[in-house]
Amino acid sequence: MTGGIKRLYHGESNIDFPKAWRRWLVVSAALIMLSLLSFAVRGLNLGVAFEGGSSWEVVAPGLSTSDTRDALSPVGAGNATIQTIGSDTVRVRSDINEPEAVAEVTAALADAAGQSVDDVSLQSVSASWSEELTSKALTALIWFFIVVALYISIRLEWRMAIGALVAVFHDIIISVGIYSIFQFEVTPATVIAFLTIMGYSLYDTIVVYDKVREVSSRVGATGKYTYTEMMNLSLNRVVMRSINTTITSILPVLSMLVIGTFVLGASTLAEFSIALLIGLIAGGYSSLVVASSVVVLLKEREPRYREIRERQAAGAEQGGTRIINREVAALGTAARGRRTTPTTTPSASQRPTATGAIPPRPRKKKKR
Repeated sequence: MTGGIKRLYHGESNIDFPKAWRRWLVVSAALIMLSLLSFAVRGLNLGVAFEGGSSWEVVAPGLSTSDTRDALSPVGAGNATIQTIGSDTVRVRSDINEPEAVAEVTAALADAAGQSVDDVSLQSVSASWSEELTSKALTALIWFFIVVALYISIRLEWRMAIGALVAVFHDIIISVGIYSIFQFEVTPATVIAFLTIMGYSLYDTIVVYDKVREVSSRVGATGKYTYTEMMNLSLNRVVMRSINTTITSILPVLSMLVIGTFVLGASTLAEFSIALLIGLIAGGYSSLVVASSVVVLLKEREPRYREIRERQAAGAEQGGTRIINREVAALGTAARGRRTTPTTTPSASQRPTATGAIPPRPRKKKKR
């Protein structure tokens, strides 16, 4: 196991990623179907910023949901959505927007919690403002995908742009699907977290694509290897980098989730951290599985790679694994600074003496 980890860290592993893709993509498809089913049945628990209305939060140890509802019924908020956050915070959501009604609910909630009105946190958003916010968020998201597609198409190629966008959609659908399944509230902080997830997923995907472009420029020049083989070689080169990047990104998010939830009791930090945690795991996974497999599917349709695959199937290529492993070793040497050992044998005059010193070369005699 120690040797395998060492090879993994040095980029010398020999994992068969294309073979594993079949099982992993089945898992991805199942998660996406489950997410879409949850969207259709349960929908999303949108926050006040996206639906409009008012939201109250107050610290009220021992105040139950039923007691809160009984206290709010006389002021017309008996049908409000009431949640207990953490161990001592009560959140109330309603479509009430009128200032007088909002003030009455605030006073009733403060009285039930045994707090002053100033201790009640209030957020009130009009329906028109929430619709405008949602529209602008969707417009910004569409432009984001357009700009990213253009950049990757120019920087790399259009097939890689498609693979990167499919991976991003994969991450967002699964992340939002988990929010739908567990009915976590979608707030502006959650949207910021989702945008962060998209940026991380694209970064990790471009690292993989940049490595496969480097490998294809060297190994692919021989015309002996399929694009699947070159992608597999590239993934073995960057898999440890992706794992390390994901782990180092998850650790501070976990700290923020634990501290925000159990120490500070800040619900906003908890919602933001959950979205980031889910997205970081999905982003690291999709760059190695979804983005790479989509590009392989598109590239293998090109005539030159289809011809190579047909030649291999016909048995024209013998010892291909041995040759590409030698290319792996060559790339590994180049990545470690091109440190090579001399292969020439020193001449008799250059061999060390018994003292370890190398005698100087004899001078050539000058012609008279």
